Amino acid sequence: MTVTKRLLACGAGAFALLGGAGAASAQDCGRECLEGWVDTYLDALIDNDPAAANLADDVRFTADGQLLAIGDGIWRTMKGKGTYRLFVTDVPAQQVTVMTTFTEDASDPDDAAGGAIALRLKIEDGQIAEIEQMEIRNQSLYDRLESYGRPREAYFETVPEDSRMSRRDLIETANKYFTGMQMNDGKGDYPFADDCDRFENGTLTTNQPTPEGETRPDPATSTNYSAQWSCREQFESGLLHFVARIRDRRYVAVDEERGLVWAFGFFDHMGGETRTFTIPNGREVTAGPTRPWTWYIAEVFKVEDGMLHEIDAYLKEPPYGMISGWSTWEEGMSDEIQNETGIE
Repeated sequence: MTVTKRLLACGAGAFALLGGAGAASAQDCGRECLEGWVDTYLDALIDNDPAAANLADDVRFTADGQLLAIGDGIWRTMKGKGTYRLFVTDVPAQQVTVMTTFTEDASDPDDAAGGAIALRLKIEDGQIAEIEQMEIRNQSLYDRLESYGRPREAYFETVPEDSRMSRRDLIETANKYFTGMQMNDGKGDYPFADDCDRFENGTLTTNQPTPEGETRPDPATSTNYSAQWSCREQFESGLLHFVARIRDRRYVAVDEERGLVWAFGFFDHMGGETRTFTIPNGREVTAGPTRPWTWYIAEVFKVEDGMLHEIDAYLKEPPYGMISGWSTWEEGMSDEIQNETGIE
């Protein structure tokens, strides 16, 4: 979408931002308009043309938590956009987030390397004011997501107006996922619907079919949680204990109309004595990474009727203990909710 077409989608108020009479409200950029900014930004990356992105003078840009200058990093290497897109579009906060795919330079100049990107854009006064992105360079991930074509249908379904949850309730329901995993006592408040599924980097990690000739793992005797179990079974097993801390929980976009929540955060696996723990049935288990390990995550939750129905995550390993680049150190080490949208 060109800048002109995007402004048309935003309505007449957007043109006021370019010097016309009147003032635009924070809500003038609706769903289509905000999602159009993603194409404007990605197209500018491909062309390495920051001027085409309509950036604010004081725009802030981070890639994988690192503050970079506009024009640096992926600006130099991106070649194309993929087709897979999972949006959480937050009109009240004027933010848009998307899980998508991209291609960039490869060692063979006639080829392209695939990857995935989790992107957040903040729009202010008709310009991009903030750019935050996680970049995962992995050809298999790119191929897997592109083969899906689009996210699961539940992410596009509108929640009936009389059943919609408030922003705060959506965030607090999603946060029970992180809190339940961190406490890992098998007795937490686990708001999983019967149809809950979780995908990590495009791979189903719940309710996988048991391979022919094998026996489905039993939570009572297993030493590791199984992708063949449901969302609830995995949490009730107590076998996620090695995820010792879930911190820098930044809830940056909420879509009340579709019941979607987007969070950035970090999962710490501390190693050492934290690998040994007692699960709910009294067994002592030793499991998890043998060295300090952090997962940097972007996670989308589909929440309806107070229950988690769909979960999608991008994960990559950064330096242990890294924070987002958008938090203070104290916030980055906290497991409290960080409401970046500033809207209750």
